[in-house]
Amino acid sequence: MKIKVQCPAKINLTLKVTGKRDDGFHNIESIMQTISLYDYLIISVEKSDKFEINLSGNNNEVPYNEKNLVFKAAKLFIDNTNIQPYKIEIYIDKNIPVAAGLAGGSTDAAGTLFGLNKIFDEPLSKEKLHEFCAQLGSDLNFCLEGGRQMTKGRGEILEKLPFEKFSLSLIKPKNLGISAKEAYSKFSQKNSQNFQSKYGSKDSFKNDLEWAVIDDYKELQKIKNLYSSSIMSGSGSTYYVINGLFEKLDGYWLKNNLYAVNEGIKKVPL
Repeated sequence: MKIKVQCPAKINLTLKVTGKRDDGFHNIESIMQTISLYDYLIISVEKSDKFEINLSGNNNEVPYNEKNLVFKAAKLFIDNTNIQPYKIEIYIDKNIPVAAGLAGGSTDAAGTLFGLNKIFDEPLSKEKLHEFCAQLGSDLNFCLEGGRQMTKGRGEILEKLPFEKFSLSLIKPKNLGISAKEAYSKFSQKNSQNFQSKYGSKDSFKNDLEWAVIDDYKELQKIKNLYSSSIMSGSGSTYYVINGLFEKLDGYWLKNNLYAVNEGIKKVPL
């Protein structure tokens, strides 16, 4: 049995950090939007004497082992369904950059839960899928549903918003990835010091995490200096511009002429 799953990237149209939680994470209010940049998962399963999860793919920055959120999602699925032992092979066709603020890891993990649930005739309800998405990370619930949503809590509380189609372009320093942990740590530290960015007050930024990291990275400043209307997505280091294009820059990955999509993870033909 085999399935192909399309997993969209997301951008944060807004991202406000509203407080620290008891579990160490931060509460946010963020309008997220899925876009026409996709990873694809090819999931194949065959009966076996024991469970096996084997990952492979086309990107050497991705760990194809138990550290990968895709592996964790497959394990969570196995542990919570009564399926017989299977050998599960997952090929990750990666087009979304890694550590980019575009939910590449999260969308693949949500796609894994979705795909395995389809292959095994949906032993998990939609509510259960969302419960497991929330266990694995902050953006998975949104990626599963897609479209335009106001997300709250850690990102797992969704409120669907009217969809508006628009075009956008992305740019990212090739050798700079910023982890969510780093971005939120810098936010906490600078927020407690009433830090003033040279690009304006925190309230002048659509994304609180951009305010927290931009003064520390010349690569991000270069983007902002050239494209003042550009906005960082998530914890970075990708910037987007709506209804505009980026020029080629040495040392930067870019993708022009993308658009907003009103869907989340879905099965596509093999």
